[in-house]
Amino acid sequence: MGGRGIRVLIVGGGIGGLCLAQGLRKAGVDFTVYERDTAAGARQQGYRLRISPEGEAALRACLPPALQELLTVTGHRRGENGLDAYDEQLRPQWTPQFDDPRGDRPDRVDAVDRDILRRILLAGLEDRVRFGRTVVGCEHLPGGRVAARFADGSTAEGDVLVAADGANSQVRGRLLPTSRPTDLGVRTVFSRIAREDAVRAGLPEPLQDRFSYVIGADSHLGLMPMSFRSSPRQAAARLWPGLELPDSGDYYMVVLNVHRDDLGISDQEFFALDGPGLCRFAAHRTAAWHPGLRGLFHHARADLSFGVALRAQVPVTGWDTFPVVPLGDAVHTMPPSGGVGANTAVRDAAALAGALAAVDRGGRDAADAVAEYQKAMAVYATEGVEMSLRIARWSIKKVDAVAGAGEHGN
Repeated sequence: MGGRGIRVLIVGGGIGGLCLAQGLRKAGVDFTVYERDTAAGARQQGYRLRISPEGEAALRACLPPALQELLTVTGHRRGENGLDAYDEQLRPQWTPQFDDPRGDRPDRVDAVDRDILRRILLAGLEDRVRFGRTVVGCEHLPGGRVAARFADGSTAEGDVLVAADGANSQVRGRLLPTSRPTDLGVRTVFSRIAREDAVRAGLPEPLQDRFSYVIGADSHLGLMPMSFRSSPRQAAARLWPGLELPDSGDYYMVVLNVHRDDLGISDQEFFALDGPGLCRFAAHRTAAWHPGLRGLFHHARADLSFGVALRAQVPVTGWDTFPVVPLGDAVHTMPPSGGVGANTAVRDAAALAGALAAVDRGGRDAADAVAEYQKAMAVYATEGVEMSLRIARWSIKKVDAVAGAGEHGN
């Protein structure tokens, strides 16, 4: 491969896959992204994302200057500071503290809207992203190349195939069928509430501008504000004409966690609930809480509510499947409690983009470069998974054991 340029197939157009695509575009490496969804907004995957110092650095490394600025001006308007925790009657609880080396830097990006971020990551890639393409298989070809097969009968060939297709990775399922994330037993309702509706419903002032946990006897609530620095639509018109970003207004992402043993209904019944049913379920679970909390889910967007099972991959190990290489949740699924899942994926993207750019220029052997990327990834991703598990066990309390987790993850 050295010196002649390489072709990269990216399976999955989520945050990690698109960040990698931006990094490869910036480096002049040939690539195509294949995404099973029919459009960018076809599937709900959450709303507000915390951006860590490492995540911000990775995004800036991959994005061109105009999109870096767009990321900054559409980020969360920083009024919050740290994390608070309460019981269900709003009595303060102990909370872990986190240091952030970015300090009060005015362009610091510490939270973004997930949909806005994904649309920013798609900007400039319109001719490189193929929607509606579901991978059903991949195979090694002579000469060290690789082919992807799609459900529509088409195929694509390249020098490297990046499995960035999430926790339910089809690529992993075919190449490593015994390697799958562990179900933590926690069932989660994701939703969002317009800020004005939450405040009108009586959300107490201390919770209005801070990332807050409410730790109940058998349920756990996370409340995360998203207040835009500026109108995404206007910012896009100024910085990247032609890119349409929605103006959704300020909101709270609200997350209710309940262990399946405490659901009161079967897993089958829980996952059959539609948006209104999930909001009724969550409102019932919080009906005896503090008056400022018990009405929240009556104001949640039923059409933006969905349920998921929390999972984790421990230990995180590289794949011995070159030229197929993993990225993001396909290799290191983790619960959202630590706020580092997407950050770890974009960290992967920046590191892998750099490795593949060196291969493209002829400065590295591809197998060696990918092996080095995976070795480093396994270390920082394991740290991220174990930190997320520690926070989950502190805040949700009842979390099933994960085979292979080290003592720091238990």
